[in-house]
Amino acid sequence: MASTTAQMDTRTDEATAQRFQALLLQHRGIVVKVAGTYAWHPDDRDDLAQEIAAQLWRSFPGYDPARPFATWMYRIALNVAISHVRQRTRGPQQAESWDDARHDTADPRAHDHEAQQQVDLLYRFIRQQPALDRALLLLYLEDHSYRDIADVLGISETNVATKIGRLKQRIRDEL
Repeated sequence: MASTTAQMDTRTDEATAQRFQALLLQHRGIVVKVAGTYAWHPDDRDDLAQEIAAQLWRSFPGYDPARPFATWMYRIALNVAISHVRQRTRGPQQAESWDDARHDTADPRAHDHEAQQQVDLLYRFIRQQPALDRALLLLYLEDHSYRDIADVLGISETNVATKIGRLKQRIRDEL
């Protein structure tokens, strides 16, 4: 009887791992975007992406399938990324210049130089924001609803609307 239970547990573990891998593959763009928003050096981006994936796996048993996977994934990815930024800011400060070649800032097929400059300025603005505001802007620019953003960040929809309104005004003022 014990060996039958062990075989069932092994099959369940394999099925869970396969389900997780399929969901991670389907939504891998979230990990890439979050890592790219919070880490600018290629090695740091890779480390952060790996750290996010590991935390997603550790948290997967607590995932509620009744909720959207992407929302759950964003929440974990952003929490890991914000923790990553906090850990780095406690250590020695390293200034790093913006390198457009390392960031996907616009459609490479676009030939509108002025539009490209505006996109570059926007990404520079985002980079200078505190971690929570970066997360808010990332989700907003991905066209998530205020409700989804509130769920991911753990704040109220009213707070999301207020913060986005303030960030939009700062963008208008600074850019």
